[in-house]
Amino acid sequence: MDWNHYRFRSLWTLPAPAPVVYRVLERIEDYPLWWPQVREVVRLDDTSGTVRIRSLAPFDLRATLREGRRDAEAGILEVGLSGDIDGWARWTVTRLGPGGSLAHYEQEVDVRKPLLRRLAVPGRPVFRVNHALMMRAGRRGLAAHLEAV
Repeated sequence: MDWNHYRFRSLWTLPAPAPVVYRVLERIEDYPLWWPQVREVVRLDDTSGTVRIRSLAPFDLRATLREGRRDAEAGILEVGLSGDIDGWARWTVTRLGPGGSLAHYEQEVDVRKPLLRRLAVPGRPVFRVNHALMMRAGRRGLAAHLEAV
């Protein structure tokens, strides 16, 4: 087992139509407005940017994001990640009943940040809980943002 390799999956039920959710999710520069743990996003150009993330653990993660697949019709947004974490992340947004949607988040990454690599074995459960709390806050923040829009 590679203790520095992670696969995450989250399902968010949201109170807005899938096209609306997709449009909000594709505006990554706005994530800090509704997702507290996404501390900073800087666009580099039309298809890439940098992000600084910090949840409960006392450290920041920094990564460069490069657009992969962007398909509004299929509801898919995918990025490649490099930096403190290397890999990919993908949103798939689908219709869920009248006026609602389901946002499926998937991420597969290898940790590159030296401190986290040194703490790989004892820290793994903490890192997974940290990610789960970040995702829960993100879902809540996005739901509130969608209701306000």
